Amino acid sequence: MSTRARTKQKVLVCYKSWRTFHFASTKIIKPIVIKLIKVIFFRKICHSDYYFISLHAKNLNKYNIFQQNGIKNMSHFYKMAVGVLLCLFPFNYATAQEQKEENKTKEFLSDVMDRIVVHGYAQAGYTYQDRDRAGEKANSFDIKRTLFFAHAAITDRWFFLFMHDFNSQVQEYYTDYRLTNDKALTVRFGQFKNACTYENKLSPTDMEAIDVYSEGVTYLSGCGSDPLLGVQYGRDLGAAILGEFAEGKVKYEVDVMNGQGINKKDGNNAKDVIGRLEVSPVEGLNLIATGQLGKGHAIAKSIYNPEIEIGQNYKRNRYSIGFDYKSKPFNVHGEYLEGKDGNALSRGWYITGCVPLVPKKFDLVGSYDYFNFNKALDMDQHKAIFGFQWWYFKRCRLQVQYVYKSAYTAGGEFIKKGNSALMCQMQVRFN
Repeated sequence: MSTRARTKQKVLVCYKSWRTFHFASTKIIKPIVIKLIKVIFFRKICHSDYYFISLHAKNLNKYNIFQQNGIKNMSHFYKMAVGVLLCLFPFNYATAQEQKEENKTKEFLSDVMDRIVVHGYAQAGYTYQDRDRAGEKANSFDIKRTLFFAHAAITDRWFFLFMHDFNSQVQEYYTDYRLTNDKALTVRFGQFKNACTYENKLSPTDMEAIDVYSEGVTYLSGCGSDPLLGVQYGRDLGAAILGEFAEGKVKYEVDVMNGQGINKKDGNNAKDVIGRLEVSPVEGLNLIATGQLGKGHAIAKSIYNPEIEIGQNYKRNRYSIGFDYKSKPFNVHGEYLEGKDGNALSRGWYITGCVPLVPKKFDLVGSYDYFNFNKALDMDQHKAIFGFQWWYFKRCRLQVQYVYKSAYTAGGEFIKKGNSALMCQMQVRFN
């Protein structure tokens, strides 16, 4: 063979070797390297990864470009690669089945978290009080409420709510099931706020007054000032049907409840029936009527109704009619209330509002409240509130208010003397 022919043959061999190496490096070695990098970063390897490396490594047997480096059989390369992986990740090895189960667990947890909404808020402050303008003064820091509650959507129709106040006890736990495709009919069972009065259904985080509810609402709905019922936070155990029509312009609720309060069995065999109807004739205006027929079971003596003894069953009826109007220039709501416990008649009214000086930032707040706990005993009280609130973040605010009352209770007596207080409160809420 001539020198020229030998030179041409060597050039051809070199060219074929280069093409073989280029094909192997781009089509086989590069994917293996990428897979190894992926494994290193994620620190996990499964059977599919081993199969991938095995397939590409065995394909290298078709090429002899590595024989010059001492690798006679490319199955050695495959064994070496798998061995290295087993040494690097002995404890992170997972089968394809385990990986599938892990993915299912992650999907389940993600679905659960999407269905649960967690809420919470706290209200704490400072109060300076001057009771009878004769030197009886008091001041104190206090924590009024620290609530945590979770709302869970079990299905698109079935819901559950749990609420706990770390300052007191479990306050709500109930389940709702929507029977209709729209919001026309829902069934509720558990412990929840009763439908009596307009204000009782509202959250303290949405109320203008630091004292939260009016004197009449606090007394008649079981929020705490009626000794016969005790402090029940306006809640009770029972069942309800509720819903809305006409695009939310008409809402209703009917409750059947023990009438004994939270976390308690019924004190008698009677049940309280409470009804509520809310109509919105024009935008921003709601008209509300509520009523209650029931029988109470006294847990303590009351200065407002001394005829009723502890453990006695007595007639307990209530009704109210009110309104709520919201607009950009101002918000205002008011209500007339009346109740009868045994032979004692109580009645009153209130009006509360706020004017946003800086929208969503700074409001002026005012309220006037009249309530007579027992008309026969002339136990009437006037209350006036004036102050401001600064919304420093979404649903978080600082409140400062001056409160005047014409009467108060102390030492088991109803005292008709002036009672003034300066109150400050910080509210923090998420969701």
